[in-house]
Amino acid sequence: MKGKNLLKKTVVLTVALAIAVGAAACGSKKDDESKSKKTYVVGTEPTFAPFDTTDADGNIVGFDMDLMKAIGKNQGFEVKFKSFGFDALIPSVNAKNCDIIAAGMTANEDRVKKVDFSNTYYDSGNSVLVKSDNTTVKGIDDLTPDMTVAVQIGTTGADKANELKKQGKIKDVKVNDGVDTCLLQVKNGDVDALIIDKPVADRAVKSNKAFKTVGETLDAESYAFAVAKGDKALLEKINKGLENIKKDGTYEKLYKKWFEGK
Repeated sequence: MKGKNLLKKTVVLTVALAIAVGAAACGSKKDDESKSKKTYVVGTEPTFAPFDTTDADGNIVGFDMDLMKAIGKNQGFEVKFKSFGFDALIPSVNAKNCDIIAAGMTANEDRVKKVDFSNTYYDSGNSVLVKSDNTTVKGIDDLTPDMTVAVQIGTTGADKANELKKQGKIKDVKVNDGVDTCLLQVKNGDVDALIIDKPVADRAVKSNKAFKTVGETLDAESYAFAVAKGDKALLEKINKGLENIKKDGTYEKLYKKWFEGK
């Protein structure tokens, strides 16, 4: 009887040991895989909702962030996000302070000289945003030489406003680090209008009845991710991942989440 009990105990212990060793091996394998994954620092400017913003806990979130996570998952790399001023993003990626720029950035002619862009992921343009009770400005052509326009530094909206000032069509341009400051200036009546990317303007209008957009969309443009000049390997990963998440429906799912609230 004792022999049989001893045999049973031996079998149970052997099985338990085998399971424990197997579990440890699996856990070790997962840990090794996690450690072996490359982590890229993604630079952004988080006042550009719905592309780049922060949640209630201060975490950087947005359409760009979710896209980069999905691309990373598809291509086998991790990402972590770091905040910069918009005008500091290109110098930062070239100085290796970040690896990727994901900031609703237009791949325009000037920037292409400084960084390498991925395939585009969003088609946009600029809008003119004013206070909801403004009955004077109904489009960009209604801006006059006595008016002041707010812009975010380094954006194509800033380029447009500076062009208008140079032409004598507006009085001044208020350049700000973040879109939140621009919106506050419009709300307080410190400026007459804001020129900013259309989806950002649309998001502001949807979330705050103090604003409205006027006129037609200006200057069609497209957003892309950026890497340091010559970083072809990383650029290839981003392009391939972007292509794959568009094919498998992930892009559409994330688009609906951030732009349609679904």
